[in-house]
Amino acid sequence: MKFKTTIIGAGNVGASIAQLIAFHGISDVVLLDIEQNIAKGKALDIAEACPVWNSASIVSGTSDYADIKDSNIVVITAGIARKPGMSRDDLLNVNAEIVRNAAINIAKYCPNSIVIVVTNPMDIMTQLAFSVTGFASNKVIGMGGILDSSRFKTFIAWELKVSPSIVNTIVLGGHGDQMLPLPRFTTIGGIPLTELMSKDKIDELIKRTASGGAEIVKLLEKGSAFYAPAASTFVMIKAIILDEKLLIPASCYLNGEYGFKGVYAGVPVIIGASGAERVIEIVLNEGEKREFANSVDSVKESVSKLGILK
Repeated sequence: MKFKTTIIGAGNVGASIAQLIAFHGISDVVLLDIEQNIAKGKALDIAEACPVWNSASIVSGTSDYADIKDSNIVVITAGIARKPGMSRDDLLNVNAEIVRNAAINIAKYCPNSIVIVVTNPMDIMTQLAFSVTGFASNKVIGMGGILDSSRFKTFIAWELKVSPSIVNTIVLGGHGDQMLPLPRFTTIGGIPLTELMSKDKIDELIKRTASGGAEIVKLLEKGSAFYAPAASTFVMIKAIILDEKLLIPASCYLNGEYGFKGVYAGVPVIIGASGAERVIEIVLNEGEKREFANSVDSVKESVSKLGILK
């Protein structure tokens, strides 16, 4: 069976995800945007690259939600990007209406799809998509933890002058300033990070990881990160299509795990053909529990503003 993946939002993140899917040839792609010509133009450009890549993916652009019918996976990237000085929470009200409309149409045209939410503030928008679609919680996942972990890995690899491929780490909590990188669960070629780096340096890298998106926004001045978010989203899409049973951090619905219920937050999860197949609970120490709780409470506070907490 050939997969069909829809990307809602043809901006830098959405178009980059579409490009990665087509390059690897693992799915057909529909790129949807309210700006029809932008979606069609970018889709045509990617489609014309497919022969160069020896890819059989069919890529199309549209502004009509009817064209997303029967998609297996739908990725929501639509929304305004952060500007310098903006927090993710500043985006809440504007992006909530965009995501709400997308979720209504996903439920209408793709009732059996798996939804990946990228739009910021990501954890809150994922909770909103879950509430509006009425889908099972395993079918609605937020992309954030894998991006945060990748940033942490990058900074660690640079500092230690090693390949990022031998750095293993995990980041819990909300995708924002209160994310929780876990040095205790971070290894470099199997060696604990705490054996190779001072606490002060680790704390410095954690701080940079938490503000990683804002750092890019400041440098670009008129945009926000898109290469790394797109690559992180593609990893999730591939894990679903190929049923990889991949263990990654992602924003998932907690149903008692880690002591929380009814809220989305970043946790380790197995991603496979049915979406978020199993949340993995790791044993946190008291300090980590407090920080995780603070992060989840921050998410709940923002979600409560939308009136969708059950």
